[in-house]
Amino acid sequence: MPEADDHGEKSFFPDVPASREPFFLKGACAYDWGMQNRLARIFQAGSGRTVMLAFDHGYFQGPTSGLERLDLNIVPLAPHADALMLTRGALRSTIPPTYIGGIVMRASGGPSILKDLSNERVALDMEDAARMNVHAVAVQVFVGGEHETQSVENMTRLVDSGYRYGIPVLGVTAVGRELTRDARYLGLATRICAELGAQFVKTYYLEEGFERVTAGCPVPVVMAGGKKQPVLDALTMAYRAVQEGAAGVDMGRNIFQSAKLRATQPEFHQLRRAE
Repeated sequence: MPEADDHGEKSFFPDVPASREPFFLKGACAYDWGMQNRLARIFQAGSGRTVMLAFDHGYFQGPTSGLERLDLNIVPLAPHADALMLTRGALRSTIPPTYIGGIVMRASGGPSILKDLSNERVALDMEDAARMNVHAVAVQVFVGGEHETQSVENMTRLVDSGYRYGIPVLGVTAVGRELTRDARYLGLATRICAELGAQFVKTYYLEEGFERVTAGCPVPVVMAGGKKQPVLDALTMAYRAVQEGAAGVDMGRNIFQSAKLRATQPEFHQLRRAE
């Protein structure tokens, strides 16, 4: 029989109510522990913010400028980001398994830049996402586009399977050339993604009305970096987005196509070889 506990009076503190800290992220208090834990790998617990490095462009653009060599151009930057947004091919072929930041994986695809991009399908099985230990999957949603219903269904299918595995879904609001990029449209698109289950949403910054977009979305909004801009313009846009309610930024071209970064690459890689 086990020995009696004779180490003195036990302290159960019956007058102290049991406590549980509320989860820090907007709209996420009711999620399962596993999904909250994965979100905490993407967003910083202290601030609720994130800086994501996006380099999933190759899934429809191929080796675009700045992404010719992921091992040389991206891997050295990875430790400086809270999370990486990438494809499963890039993760398995290039990212060291010692990387400890968040992983947001592209889960939709199909057409290349030569076709209508809105005609996407689900391109990742959630079981494989779980096998790779990713922390969220990302899907394009083309609200107002020709294949709107199909893209929304892509997202909802991923949301359903994401709940089975405890993996959050990032709804990415895609804006085609024929769609007006204003607060009314982005407010509609982000709200649809959130209402249909996305745990966080990525959208573009607006000079006017962005605070209404973020306030009207019940889950965190991450600002998309968009096209390449001068460094100061990109940083100013990111600052304003966060001041107006964004939970962070997802930058791609404004990082890996930076002239300063590309200019220092030869010296950096010579140093690596010397080591």
